[in-house]
Amino acid sequence: MDKLINLRKKINLNSEVKISFNDLIVKACAMAMAKNPETNISWVNGKLHQYKNIDIAIAVALKEGLITPIVKEADTKGLAEISTKIKSLVKKANQNKLLPEEYSGGSITISNLGMFGITEFQAIINPPQSSIIAIGSIIEKPVVNSGIIEIGHTMKSTISADHRSLDGAVAAKLLKDFSDILEDPFQIWLNSMDMEVI
Repeated sequence: MDKLINLRKKINLNSEVKISFNDLIVKACAMAMAKNPETNISWVNGKLHQYKNIDIAIAVALKEGLITPIVKEADTKGLAEISTKIKSLVKKANQNKLLPEEYSGGSITISNLGMFGITEFQAIINPPQSSIIAIGSIIEKPVVNSGIIEIGHTMKSTISADHRSLDGAVAAKLLKDFSDILEDPFQIWLNSMDMEVI
């Protein structure tokens, strides 16, 4: 995650909209789904439903329980737009002002417990969605780089998939592409047309 950390620092030095790790993760997930359109699917009333738009749900914890507002068409949005949208959705969720269309739909949820110091967990799928990615905290640990042990930053992510609609191998490919994008995050910036030159 060292490259992602450095990218976020550079972006936030040059952007009025401050970007969180979660914003970067949502964009990376949308990009990975664009590479794997067969994962953009739900199991509805005993049938497969294929989506055209890539809508990413984000898990928000409220006193009353969990709600999953949706960032619609996340693959076409830049980081600043995603960040602004997430802030707005979380604020509305905490005020109990989300409209049904703002928390319905999508085929995948991002559940991020990194801010609570949780390093790894398995999240439960939000029906009728087909998958959910559990995001742990970014931690410092020894890593091997070209045969040399050095201190690096790592993050664990775990995917849960509904095998009625999403084969495990297909879900694994999605997670692999998601991880590759986070490890080489400059493509996230390139896909965000609302970002300043850095």
